[in-house]
Amino acid sequence: MTERNTWVLASHNAGKIKELEAILSPHGIALKGAAEIGLDEPDETEPTFEGNAALKARAAWTATGLTCLSDDSGLAVDALGGDPGVLSARWAGPERDFNTAMARVHDALGASGSANRAARFVCVVALCREDGAISHYRGEVAGEIVWPPRGEAGFGYDAIFQPEGEDRTFAEMTAAEKRAMSHRGRALTALVAAEFER
Repeated sequence: MTERNTWVLASHNAGKIKELEAILSPHGIALKGAAEIGLDEPDETEPTFEGNAALKARAAWTATGLTCLSDDSGLAVDALGGDPGVLSARWAGPERDFNTAMARVHDALGASGSANRAARFVCVVALCREDGAISHYRGEVAGEIVWPPRGEAGFGYDAIFQPEGEDRTFAEMTAAEKRAMSHRGRALTALVAAEFER
């Protein structure tokens, strides 16, 4: 790979890096994660997925001058007014304990008194090019919250999210099965279509 084919992924999440690399490598793109090149994660201070994705991509671009890719994603639960939403990672606490985060969603649903378990995963990918221009690509997948958690694969809230039309959670699927329908997969499909299939 030449430097031109190397993008910086503004993330320290190993699962996310692996997932994105599987989608982008057939298009000749190698990814370097933020941890690999010593980049700190900026505070996610924006109120939207688009804002946080752009903030992270631009911070990585400012530090490296390379094409930078970032995403902001989360679980939006209807009965919780869209929470945890952009705060999805923060619901896991400083230790990023998603067992705690999933229990927090379950407890909040119980406290809401609502029988509505509808939810969706949202992902917005921001691509900051070498000239500093940013493009956004959004993907969503609808489903419902299940309890107790099911499955050992995946990461984050995957074990309590069952996509529409499925009887398995994301954590019960193979990586390829999840990627084919996931919010991140859909956002990256939109990116690939725009960036490589024109």
